[in-house]
Amino acid sequence: MPKKIVAFGEVMMRLQVPGYELLTQANTLQYSFSGTGVNVASAMTKLGHDGYLVTKLPDNPLGDAAIAFLQRLGIGRNFISRGGKYAGMYFLENGFGQRASRVTYSNRLESSFNTASLSDYDLDSIAVNADIIHFCGITLAMTDQVRESIKILAKKVKEKGGLVCFDCNYRPSLWDGGYTEAKPHYEEMLDLADIVMMNEKDAMYTLGIETEKTSKEEQLKELIPKVAEKFSIGTIAGTHRAVNSNNTHSLQGYMYKGGTFIFSESISFSVYDRIGAGDAYTSGILHGELAGFRPEKTVRFAAAAGMLACTIAGDTPMSTETEILTAMAGTTEDIKR
Repeated sequence: MPKKIVAFGEVMMRLQVPGYELLTQANTLQYSFSGTGVNVASAMTKLGHDGYLVTKLPDNPLGDAAIAFLQRLGIGRNFISRGGKYAGMYFLENGFGQRASRVTYSNRLESSFNTASLSDYDLDSIAVNADIIHFCGITLAMTDQVRESIKILAKKVKEKGGLVCFDCNYRPSLWDGGYTEAKPHYEEMLDLADIVMMNEKDAMYTLGIETEKTSKEEQLKELIPKVAEKFSIGTIAGTHRAVNSNNTHSLQGYMYKGGTFIFSESISFSVYDRIGAGDAYTSGILHGELAGFRPEKTVRFAAAAGMLACTIAGDTPMSTETEILTAMAGTTEDIKR
């Protein structure tokens, strides 16, 4: 029976510069809608579950366009509220080679989502229906009202027996007070979370846990068990990514569960659209947990999902379980007929 996956988050308008041009060069933009919650809810729907989004959209044609986009992705609109005039936007310039992709946010704090209050959402109905609810650190960084909604909703879902997934997703540009401001809010969310997406940098910088280790893997192996024990977290997962000199990317996933680390092999691949790979990885971990995969299969599945997301235009992962399993097997086909 399909599980109900509910994601809490903002729907943003993505305005993309064509090709690899800079904003200062381009005179046209292509728009779509995205956001971590959109990506996770859609990806879980593609994997055979029922994906829902908890958000608030403007009550105007812009909101109508966003609703139409979400419906095409198969996302349930049961928990979407309407009101206000604005949607947050971001401008995307695609990176190339050693030049990183660049995201510039606009109008976020005035958006319908970020000015919403608790009364805009039917929290009890959401809590009763959610098998898993997903939150991310990007949303946590927004406003005091949004943070209150996150924490109360997480508590209600746990009271009803659902699982809480929290993706750390720290973005320095969104926290005026930096790690010092973010830390207490992250600690509250980790206390509530059953499944967490993070790596050693989150433990070192956001949580302030010290280590004398120097390599990423050594730091990960020392710090993640400390986080799991301190906050009683059942599953912690994440990735290490790198940009290679030939313009390909490499990704290795990990999962810490039951006191044991499991790593995927490091996979290298060409990138068509970088944004959304982390949300695809998260969705792969959630699907593996729900489907009862062995941890080794779950982390390999999630890594393959992250890789495939980089081959698809737009933020939102679109791969099915069959397509991801085929990628795990290392099968590359020219044309499927």
